[in-house]
Amino acid sequence: MTTFDVICFNQELMDRMNKLGIKLNDTQYIELYKEYSRMLENNEKTTYIVRALSERYNVSERNVYKIIKRFKKRCMPDAV
Repeated sequence: MTTFDVICFNQELMDRMNKLGIKLNDTQYIELYKEYSRMLENNEKTTYIVRALSERYNVSERNVYKIIKRFKKRCMPDAV
């Protein structure tokens, strides 16, 4: 299977994700966001969570905030 085949097979899904502003490389941050949600449920302070995740996942604190914002964003019904 080639890259072209994979893209063709998933074209509709990828088009929808693109319209929603979802980046393909966001998949690498799924565990980061799950951990963020768990820590938030445990009443940890956001600044502490961001700093801890930044160190654990080797991304800047600013990027952690951006990831959290993107993942919290509601999907637009007409784009789905």
